[in-house]
Amino acid sequence: MSAHAYQLSDHITLKELARAVSQGFSPIVEVESMDGIYTVRLHHGTGVSELSDAKGHTLTFLGTGEIRDQLGGIGLTHGVLTWSDQCGDEMIGVPGHAMTPDEMLANGTRIAFR
Repeated sequence: MSAHAYQLSDHITLKELARAVSQGFSPIVEVESMDGIYTVRLHHGTGVSELSDAKGHTLTFLGTGEIRDQLGGIGLTHGVLTWSDQCGDEMIGVPGHAMTPDEMLANGTRIAFR
């Protein structure tokens, strides 16, 4: 089922995601690591939604185990682990460029939820 069948915004709760997945929604799941803190983004046909609480605040996790349990429990099987890191080293003058979201997904590590 396409993402157009759902009212998707920039933020989605786990409960809303579970309902959508049970009806056939199949996003690309990105688990982004930021120095040991993880967030979840869902890439779909109409954009990107962050996994959030009921107040719209982005959920953060201290490890991938909890993410695996929660997302695997609602029927999602896998995702892509990406990293939000520095793109250069200003200490020694090494320039860099930030990766685009598409590059991050393409170069991420596939992870399983089940």
